[in-house]
Amino acid sequence: MTAGIYSARARMKTLLFEKMACGGQILVTDIIENFPGFPEGIKGPDLAEWIFRQAKRYGLEVETAEVVGISLKKEEKGLFAVSLSPGRKAQALSLIISTGAKWNSLDVPGEKELTGRGISYCATCDGPLFKNKDVVVVGGGNSALEDALFLTKFAKAVTIVHRRGLLRATKILQERAFANDKVKVKFNSVAIEMLGVKKIEGVKIKDVNTGKDEILKCDGVFVLIGMTPNSEMAKGILKLDEQGYIITDDDMRTSVDGIFACGDVRKKTLRQVVTATGDGATAAFSAQHYVERIKGTEYK
Repeated sequence: MTAGIYSARARMKTLLFEKMACGGQILVTDIIENFPGFPEGIKGPDLAEWIFRQAKRYGLEVETAEVVGISLKKEEKGLFAVSLSPGRKAQALSLIISTGAKWNSLDVPGEKELTGRGISYCATCDGPLFKNKDVVVVGGGNSALEDALFLTKFAKAVTIVHRRGLLRATKILQERAFANDKVKVKFNSVAIEMLGVKKIEGVKIKDVNTGKDEILKCDGVFVLIGMTPNSEMAKGILKLDEQGYIITDDDMRTSVDGIFACGDVRKKTLRQVVTATGDGATAAFSAQHYVERIKGTEYK
């Protein structure tokens, strides 16, 4: 949406394809406290609506459709084709891919219903909301332990649930976790159900060796088992890293001239709303200059 704001204000003819509702992950985020300008925080859906209205105000066109493929039209040099579901096509001089990424979920009962109501997939985003609370972290890799240690700055206690008898994280992270009095680990355990009605109240876990169930009472659950970028359309066309994230330079340029990528779908260090909006502005600026260059109207 931010890319749309900038491209529309540059008076570029801009069309945004969105398969669901504009906003992505923030639509299931109860409160966002780290976006500048909102000292008391703002609800994720409210922020999405405000940005959407701002983009529409400046002339961004939005169409509900899912993009399933992209290609370069060889018969028309410099023109890209976009395949839409079901069976439609569109074309443009430049493309900005801002399809984001999805947090890997556990797919257990109660998870979907309580997401945003105590279940989070981002400790950096939501950790401060759990000051002096008991939280559970599901995962055992580097990200899980890094975020678990981050959560100890706020939470009263952090319990890590890991399916194996050994953590996958690097040794130094394990040493830091085991040395922290706030952290304890439930090895050989898997989360099988999220408990609660209006908010999370606990996690039911199962010992994979004995089959015995146990309920961990808590105020928050962080599911930290990785992310998957929504980059299927770019496979075989753009250069991706080993995890499937689109590789760009600092100007959001991809490996194909005229295609740009921004936000969580691209390879980057920090995936937050504020960095996504910055990416979007940069991508739109770069796309504008690309189009003006091939049209011969670029201001130099």
